[in-house]
Amino acid sequence: VQLQASGGGSVQAGESLRLFCAASGRIFTINDMAWYRQAPGKQRELVASIARGGNTNYADSVKGRFTISRDNANNTVHLEMNNLKAEDTAVYHCYADLWRVGLGYSMDYWGKGTQVTVSS
Repeated sequence: VQLQASGGGSVQAGESLRLFCAASGRIFTINDMAWYRQAPGKQRELVASIARGGNTNYADSVKGRFTISRDNANNTVHLEMNNLKAEDTAVYHCYADLWRVGLGYSMDYWGKGTQVTVSS
């Protein structure tokens, strides 16, 4: 099982980016999916999460600007980021709590990060 993230880049403040993450492999089902970020010298923090049923949770710093969504049929999660600010600059990691085929418990999986750089 692996998570592959893409969509990062360098933009100016006020612009938008969309991140994409796909989970692949012998997956039975995925519970929560999320995006975390880690800025230089800071701890990794939760940006947004989404349950299988669609319930979402956002960090206060991104509420109203970011939207998380998922496609359960294709095991993907997206993060639409609007009105980006310099403080959004970080490496963004996708996360999934998923059940593998043949395994009797769920496990946490992380994708490699994708860099988001916002210039003011």
